[in-house]
Amino acid sequence: MSKEVLLLIIRQFWKTTFKFGEIFFLIGLMGVLLIYAVYSGVSYHDQNHFRTDHQEKARESWEGNPDKHPHRMAHFGTFAFRLKHPLSIFDFGIESYTGNAVFLEAHRQNMVNFPEAGFSTGLLRFGELSMGMILQVILPLIIFFIGYTSVAADRENGTLKILLTQGAGWKEILFGRSIGLCLIALLFVFPFMIITAFLLISESHPTGDQWIRLGLLTVTYIIFIIVLSLITVSVSAKSQSSKVALVKLLGFWLVMVVLLPRTAQSLGAYFHPSPDKLAFRAAIEEEVIEYGDSHNPNDPHFAALRDSVLKANNVDSVSKLPFNYGGLIMSEGERISTEIYNKHHERLLNIYRNQNKLSRWMAVVNPYLAVKNLSMALCGTDFASYAIFQNQAEEYRYKLAQRMNELQMKFISSKRVSGSEGKVHVVNRSEWAAFPDFKHEFSNIGSTLRSEVISIVPLVIWVLLFLWFILYISQKSTVV
Repeated sequence: MSKEVLLLIIRQFWKTTFKFGEIFFLIGLMGVLLIYAVYSGVSYHDQNHFRTDHQEKARESWEGNPDKHPHRMAHFGTFAFRLKHPLSIFDFGIESYTGNAVFLEAHRQNMVNFPEAGFSTGLLRFGELSMGMILQVILPLIIFFIGYTSVAADRENGTLKILLTQGAGWKEILFGRSIGLCLIALLFVFPFMIITAFLLISESHPTGDQWIRLGLLTVTYIIFIIVLSLITVSVSAKSQSSKVALVKLLGFWLVMVVLLPRTAQSLGAYFHPSPDKLAFRAAIEEEVIEYGDSHNPNDPHFAALRDSVLKANNVDSVSKLPFNYGGLIMSEGERISTEIYNKHHERLLNIYRNQNKLSRWMAVVNPYLAVKNLSMALCGTDFASYAIFQNQAEEYRYKLAQRMNELQMKFISSKRVSGSEGKVHVVNRSEWAAFPDFKHEFSNIGSTLRSEVISIVPLVIWVLLFLWFILYISQKSTVV
């Protein structure tokens, strides 16, 4: 393959493309969409300020409590707010459909509430115009529109025959058009990434992890446009006319962006139905009561626990124990209910994972899904990021409840077995401030990449597959 001929064909493709006004219209259109997406992204990410402010107010309320019984503090509880990842400004993912705040209290695991979709109109179902959505959905159409004539038009007007007779080979033509189309597509991608980097600096203090994520995000979309460029030129080379090539590419876009994702979601929900909220809560409460009721003094499990504790301490009454027995009972009840909840919650998460599994495996035959899943994961707006917040909030809730139980065992008189009223049986308010505040931690890039192997490998395979296909059709193509 001649390097000089290859560069000549790339330059010729650029000149031909920019000779017509349509390309400037497309550049202007993408510019307008980019401006709107940036405005939406900044407004969207500004919600972090509200969530941080509410987290601080919840903390002030927690620390502002006076001296009181620790079990009352356990029920007073606090809130955990889910922060948006700094890169969510680029790709909103499923953020609008997942909750962002949860009330944390003893003996009860509350759901994450207040999803933005619940406060929005029905138009949200059509998607939100983020920078990621533009590159995933609209950019492929632009690439197809620019490149559908790349080879087919030369076949129609006889230029292809002239190129071949003047020394250009099929490899130079196909790879030259593919590279030229890819370079033009980069003109649409780089402004998005540059502005994202600028917003990342202006909106936060980016860490090394976040810069790595942005770099990998850029590489992901570059690979995506390479795949799309190779597909476009391949289809154009195998089509007898430009119209046929355009119809094929539009059909491929509909299958790739609309049909396969919707079908995968519907099939996942059909084969793995999830229980409603009431059924989920009822199953947990039923099992907790069956295992042991900490509020029932005659419950077999806790009666046996009481007898074993009395025997171990050589006393005949819980009022003679060197610690508050009520705190021990609450601690044991918390442990039981948490274990049961975690089991049911993990089962529910597995149902959601199975629902998403078909869509994720569909990335093998659909590069759009591979890019979409990887983009959400890198921007911290995928389902896994939401599940991480849920787990962190539940872990914090359990530690808080058990800390209050420990305070009850340590500081409340053993002669007061139950109840939380009165000014004598209280703990100093300094203990509330001593317990650390909730802090939402994002996953590191290593765990994100390990969970997205199913998206990374198909993208690489798509590039290799169409590189091979370009080589294959370069040997089989004809000028007519």
